[in-house]
Amino acid sequence: MSAVDPRAAVAAPSMSRFRQFYVLTKPRVVQLIVFCALIGMVLAVPGLPSWAELRLMVLACLGIWLVAGAAAAFNCVVEKGIDARMKRTAWRPTAKNELGDGQTLTFSALLCIGGSALLYLSVNALTMWLTLATFVGYAVVYTVILKPLTPQNIVIGGASGAMPPVLGWAAMTGDVGPEAMILFLIIFLWTPPHFWALALYRVEDYRKSGLPMLPVTHGNEFTRLQVLLYTLILFAACLLPFVYGMSSWLYLAAAVVLSLGFCAYGFQLWRSYSDALARKTFRFSLIHLSALFAALLLDHYLL
Repeated sequence: MSAVDPRAAVAAPSMSRFRQFYVLTKPRVVQLIVFCALIGMVLAVPGLPSWAELRLMVLACLGIWLVAGAAAAFNCVVEKGIDARMKRTAWRPTAKNELGDGQTLTFSALLCIGGSALLYLSVNALTMWLTLATFVGYAVVYTVILKPLTPQNIVIGGASGAMPPVLGWAAMTGDVGPEAMILFLIIFLWTPPHFWALALYRVEDYRKSGLPMLPVTHGNEFTRLQVLLYTLILFAACLLPFVYGMSSWLYLAAAVVLSLGFCAYGFQLWRSYSDALARKTFRFSLIHLSALFAALLLDHYLL
């Protein structure tokens, strides 16, 4: 959302307690995380999965969802002061002090313990440890250390956000192969242009928050150049599944079209900036990643 939804502002005071805890898990973000993890699971299994493998996928997705939701809730506690100063996050229950720190931390701990136990008992220990490491990377290394200290926070911290397909691959195979690392690399390189497009048209929010985001510390023009350069590097990374033999021409065609589109947005943004174009670039970045992984999925089953 580009601004606070007036309807959300009206509805927030009457939000049920269940709803308050639910929104702390950042459902839209977690849905994308689980989707990317599921792609890693599917690609790790040759052909159609058996019933036992489908059951394992469901349990792994649930465990990853719980731990990812725990990390999101923890993030809401740490950043509640920042959230309160930013229009797009001021409605969160922690920012409005509708939920106390103790309540939120307890909720986060329960989700993390439950998800970790599920992964350990029903999936495998490697997936549990990798998921916990992702939790620490996002909730502590990124949120507590990197985000308030360096404008490269989203680049370094992007490693946590790129882990879902690795978690999915580990859940089905018990190890981490080069295919999983290719998927990791794609998301890792996708994250900076995706996030900086948002930061460009939300720069005043970030300036007020005191966070050293790239548009605040290095300016609009420099950030736009970085967005363009990352889309070009990302284009190359998106070709790796085909080059390595993970996919065939169907994925290649989708990757080329989607990546050319992202590069075109990056180029337009670099040449002639507007907030409206930055919003369009941000929205297209979401389409790019979702469609790219969907193409991998279709390619896996159809060819």
